[in-house]
Amino acid sequence: MKELGKVNSLQLYSFWKQLSYGFLAVIALIVLSGLLPFYVAPILSTICAVSLYLLIYNARFNDNQSCNLSLYALFWCVTNYTVISIILNLVQMFNIVELPKEFVFMTDPYLPTLILHPICFLTILLMYLRRRDLKICRDCKLKTGGLYERGRAGKIFRYESYYQLRNMLLVFGILSLAVWSYYLWVYLPMNVSARDWYVFKWLTVIVFVFDEVYFIYRYYNLYLDLKESDSIISQDDLNNMSAKTYLRYYVICGDKIFMDPHAVMPGESYREVLESPFVTKRAVNGISVPEVRRIIEGMTGAKNGELRFFYGRKSTDLKNSSILRYFYFLDGNPEDYNIAVDGAWVDFDLVKKLYSKSPGRISPMCVADLTRLATIMLTEKIFDKNGYRKSKVKSYRPSFTLEDVRESDLDFQDDQWIKISLFNSDRKFYSLRRWWRNHMSRRPVSDTSNRTQFNN
Repeated sequence: MKELGKVNSLQLYSFWKQLSYGFLAVIALIVLSGLLPFYVAPILSTICAVSLYLLIYNARFNDNQSCNLSLYALFWCVTNYTVISIILNLVQMFNIVELPKEFVFMTDPYLPTLILHPICFLTILLMYLRRRDLKICRDCKLKTGGLYERGRAGKIFRYESYYQLRNMLLVFGILSLAVWSYYLWVYLPMNVSARDWYVFKWLTVIVFVFDEVYFIYRYYNLYLDLKESDSIISQDDLNNMSAKTYLRYYVICGDKIFMDPHAVMPGESYREVLESPFVTKRAVNGISVPEVRRIIEGMTGAKNGELRFFYGRKSTDLKNSSILRYFYFLDGNPEDYNIAVDGAWVDFDLVKKLYSKSPGRISPMCVADLTRLATIMLTEKIFDKNGYRKSKVKSYRPSFTLEDVRESDLDFQDDQWIKISLFNSDRKFYSLRRWWRNHMSRRPVSDTSNRTQFNN
């Protein structure tokens, strides 16, 4: 499964391109606001916001899934700027508060950077503080998998997305300080000179151009590093790649699971992790259930086990590839089976302990699978299907065993309980927010129609 640890070069390019589109939108907004009549400023910002929204919307249906967090942040920056600038204009129009003409787009001169930069700084600061709880990130995890499931690509996109937010936070913070310092202590309102326009308009353009050059250099070097370590899959390789189906089995007997404690991570020969030894791939698009059973019976030598589908997902990084997970439950005692595969029977309590305290000692893919299993099992024990707690005792912390998994009739492919774990009655004003979501959204919170389908 070495290919699953590689990064799609087109995704990396798309990741940089989304950020560049965001920078270009901000530059265009500032330049055109200075060139066109001042009263068209809200129209320009609205067009800019709509353009960014369409880019984000189209990216959701793009097969080359990267991360749109920075573009999403800039969309809200421009949207908030548009709303606040209109509010300031209305405040001035109805003589509620007397504002300097530089803040009102119906007067000349209008200097948008005095409003835009502080709003962008505060918006990005708020999003950075809430970066693990943003809707766009939750939807991405449901669609493409979490950090561990996507491997190296997921780690790169998450780190770089947060880095981009920190970078924009620094840029807008410095620009806010610069334009406001100049406005308070240097600027003369009688006439806007060439030097004033340089500070209020062209300084921002120059800073963003330099920032764009920096990110070009940064991601080109990242691409070279990944290519040198053979961690890049080019578009030509993807086009020539045949369909593949990866199979992962978890062989279980009682409350023990058969694992290889000395598995080696691809590209990290020094690191041994706990991993399922029952992993294989087939150069086909989809495998029938009898074939899935025949494969695991051949690996384990056990013919009478109970095969149960866990969940599957199409890879967003590799074309025409999917990963299917299965449980294979065995009756009796672990000592009754002589499995001719490197590994040993491990107590599930030990696996849960490692998962909680030392997840780095477990393979990333196994961590991703355990995360989904634990989330669904525990959420179903705590909440009902409407997201309300079954027990009023909030300190109640249930646990589960592998025997509970075998006896359960839960559909682990269904994202319903994952969504409930993210949005439930533990949230403030849950009932009101749930009512609002159900009435404002086309699909209710508990809808599972967008789950990934696998026909075996």
